[in-house]
Amino acid sequence: MLTLGNLFVLMLLGTAGAWLWHNHGLREKALERVKQHCAKLDIELLDGNVAFKRFTFARDAQGRRRFARVYTFEFTVTGEQRHPGMITQFGAHTVQIELAPYPFEIKPPQSSADVIEMNQWRQEHNRWRR
Repeated sequence: MLTLGNLFVLMLLGTAGAWLWHNHGLREKALERVKQHCAKLDIELLDGNVAFKRFTFARDAQGRRRFARVYTFEFTVTGEQRHPGMITQFGAHTVQIELAPYPFEIKPPQSSADVIEMNQWRQEHNRWRR
């Protein structure tokens, strides 16, 4: 027999399950945004995950304090050192992604095979001075 107390417990369990399912979806969105950010900066996301750190209040664009979730992750540039990062979200909306200071590689200039000598180019393209 289903009593009012049993119904209350079932609804409480259902609500808790729905809340956990919703939080998992938000974590997946945070992971996707971190992957995009790391790809844009040409750095590697380590372990392929983000970990929930805490609930907090953060300021939005209008200066109001809102309930936010903070997730942490680790990334690498050279493959030798791990660097921490953090993403803050208002629901499914990303507030900011913070990366710890890290060394970056300076890309060498293009090869000199693409360099054209100016005198040679003038001789080949100047019709009037022949």
